[in-house]
Amino acid sequence: MGGIGALLMVIGVLPILGAYTSILSLIGFILVLIALNGLANYYSERGIFNYALYGILTAIAGGVITVAIVFVSLLDFLSDIGISLANLTDATAISRIDWQSIVTLDTVWPFLASLLLALVVLFVFLVLSAFLIRRSLNLTSAKTRVGMFHTAGLLLLIGAFLTIVIIGFLLIFIAMILLIVAFFQIRAQPAAPPPPPPTPPQ
Repeated sequence: MGGIGALLMVIGVLPILGAYTSILSLIGFILVLIALNGLANYYSERGIFNYALYGILTAIAGGVITVAIVFVSLLDFLSDIGISLANLTDATAISRIDWQSIVTLDTVWPFLASLLLALVVLFVFLVLSAFLIRRSLNLTSAKTRVGMFHTAGLLLLIGAFLTIVIIGFLLIFIAMILLIVAFFQIRAQPAAPPPPPPTPPQ
């Protein structure tokens, strides 16, 4: 289930199914969480599931806060140049605005500063999310003895730090592919040999 979920996450990143890609990603996230919860119960290590859940919730919180900052700063910017929500769809009113006189550095700079703040907030939450998910994958690797989980977690964290450049997103994508391999390697692990029979009493 975890391998299928990770595969859906990878497919969801690719723009091949249009609007359905986000649905596939959501289903993939849920399946991966279910699989990690199963591993947490099997190995009696709740950190496997909890850290992953905290990581995903942290990423969601970062996205919500970022959108809120951008939305509020956009409303302030529009208000500064004389546009309200009431006349935002009024093409005639907008066409009458003298953009050269009202769009100055004094009005644009606060908006740009807010956008920069939003990016910093998103970056911090993304790194924190990757750190928590990596802890989950490290625990999974230790319990299942599948080293690919550890590698995927490491690439995910490095990719999160490097999202300021394009290579960071590539590393995150590679980490997701390695996660697919790691889940399917759990089945391929050879079963542990049975314990030797007890020595008969002399």
